[in-house]
Amino acid sequence: MKVRDLMTPRVVSISGDATVAEAAAKMRDQKVGSVLVTEDDKLIGMVTDRQITHTAVADGRDPKQVEVREVMFDEFVPLEPDMELSVAVKMQRELAVRRLPVVENGVPVGILSVSDIAAFAKELIDCVLVEGEVRQKRARGWE
Repeated sequence: MKVRDLMTPRVVSISGDATVAEAAAKMRDQKVGSVLVTEDDKLIGMVTDRQITHTAVADGRDPKQVEVREVMFDEFVPLEPDMELSVAVKMQRELAVRRLPVVENGVPVGILSVSDIAAFAKELIDCVLVEGEVRQKRARGWE
């Protein structure tokens, strides 16, 4: 299975010189927990609601004065759409992050989140359980 099969293809982005307050408002308005930080349509980082809370608000900094580039996370290797999902999951675990951007030719095309993976895992488990019930019924002579 490939990253593109599970990623959320909707990309919400903001420029690095936008303020943390603008990023927070964008997250609220778009109902997302992170925004990708871009410059000339190229990914330069990502900022999450948690980062805003921990690196700006909790330190008493004014969110209207702090630029996104000051708090963004930029120490990651972006995923590629055709990357194997197992490799992407391993990267997420090693980096201890909930979301990773998906990039094609340097341009953000989506985000893969723990929620995307968990939803797929639940579907898979549900299918296995249903298949198990069907097999049990057949073994008992039910159809």
